[in-house]
Amino acid sequence: MHQLMQLLMEQIKATTPIEWIAVAMSVAEVLLARINNVWLYPTGIIGTVLGIYLLLNVHLYGESLLNVYYLVMSFYGWYYWLKKKGEPPVKITWSSRTEWVVTLSITFIGWAILYAILNHGFVFWRFNFPPSNVPIWDAFVSSSAWAGMWLLARRKIENWLLLNLSNVFAVPLLFYKHLPLFGFLTIFLFVIGVWGFIDWIKIYNKEKSSVLLAA
Repeated sequence: MHQLMQLLMEQIKATTPIEWIAVAMSVAEVLLARINNVWLYPTGIIGTVLGIYLLLNVHLYGESLLNVYYLVMSFYGWYYWLKKKGEPPVKITWSSRTEWVVTLSITFIGWAILYAILNHGFVFWRFNFPPSNVPIWDAFVSSSAWAGMWLLARRKIENWLLLNLSNVFAVPLLFYKHLPLFGFLTIFLFVIGVWGFIDWIKIYNKEKSSVLLAA
């Protein structure tokens, strides 16, 4: 245990300023999201761009691709927020059988495709990315998060389960790659995910009760 703590402290001491800024921006994004503030998007975009740079440096290509997806969704969310602000949101619901089929397809087919890419390396534009040394793990973290983000976009309660499944596997991966602050950030996001799951169930039950009473 002492050796583990010593290793952790050494990793934190070696943390770069870019990683500190990236994590600070990501935490700010979550806190701003909780108070429904539009500034969550620009802070999230800064944190994501820096995160992509850091993840590429440690050859976590799957998580880098995942963050590219987050980046695109952040720009879309910012635009959608400004355009649709004030309109009623999509109702929170449980996933249907069809949506579960899609969710599992995204998770496992995406896992297989990403593993094949990461295991052999790839070339993008002028950049050559060598094979990952953790292709199975990295691919699963990304594919399960993609599935969770798809459910989140459709306002499905189970999105928190998929996102937290991704977080559980991401934490040891990030510490292994000497990104301790990202590891702690992911633990923080896991806790937020648990709260989100509970809160969404409460909202769903409340809305369902209101509909039954109105009938």
